[in-house]
Amino acid sequence: MKNVLKTLTLSLVLAVAFSCGKDSDKNEKESVTKNPAAENYNISLLLDLSDRISLEKNPNPTMEYYQRDLGYIKSVSESFTQHLKSKRIRQINDKMQLFFNPEPKDPEINSISEKLKIVIDKDNASKDLLNSINSNYAAQTSKIYESALKDNNFVGSDIWSFFDAKVKDQCIQSGARNILVILTDGYMYYDSTIMKEANRTTFITPDFIRKNGLNTKDWEQKLQKEDFGFIKAGDDLSNLEVLVLGINPGKNNPYEEKVIKAYWTKWFTEMKVKHFEIKSAGLPSDMEKIIRDFILENQH
Repeated sequence: MKNVLKTLTLSLVLAVAFSCGKDSDKNEKESVTKNPAAENYNISLLLDLSDRISLEKNPNPTMEYYQRDLGYIKSVSESFTQHLKSKRIRQINDKMQLFFNPEPKDPEINSISEKLKIVIDKDNASKDLLNSINSNYAAQTSKIYESALKDNNFVGSDIWSFFDAKVKDQCIQSGARNILVILTDGYMYYDSTIMKEANRTTFITPDFIRKNGLNTKDWEQKLQKEDFGFIKAGDDLSNLEVLVLGINPGKNNPYEEKVIKAYWTKWFTEMKVKHFEIKSAGLPSDMEKIIRDFILENQH
């Protein structure tokens, strides 16, 4: 009888242990999927180095626009490192990178951007590396803007083509949370990418808005009725989140900011972007919470 009891007890202990093991595996898997910190982040920054940052053409006595950009980049970088530090080493498999389109002619800028492609995983993650990311990003991005301002030859920014030809290959990675942060004033224009299909275009400028009568209180009705907007540059970006920072409309049209945001909203919606926000060019101190919330708290 004792032997039977021993056997039953041992069987029960093994069954419970096996069950607990299965449950702990299941719980660990669930915690990884439910815990945002366990996600792998793939963050891309797209810089508009057009004349929007020109000190002569667009001066701002409160804070120059390139300085605002640097403040926004600092918040993105700090959010990325905060995310990394919230993970266990074995969970880390994250990326942050920086793009321009077109690539600047200055070879120094392109070599700097190479240094800003950070790929960090369990094999190279170290306290020193994590602690160096923010200062590295701040120093290197300052050099990029200094070089662009010194060169003073602003070739424009081809954001439309970036979405058309590069965003899927360069900014979207399977199994990661893909975030694209675009620093731009919201206007789009590039000499080599001017296309028009009825009232759909690859560009939007103050002159275009004025010439097409989108500078009156009836702009929204006209935009919808006559189908103004950007030409689609992709059909399914459902694995991408986009944060646009720096919208800065001209001062002659009180409706211009709304028109710009409507264009971008329509474009992202039609391309099935998973989640997006479009923000005006505020001071970095005012934008910091918006950026951190988007990157660290908005799990969509």
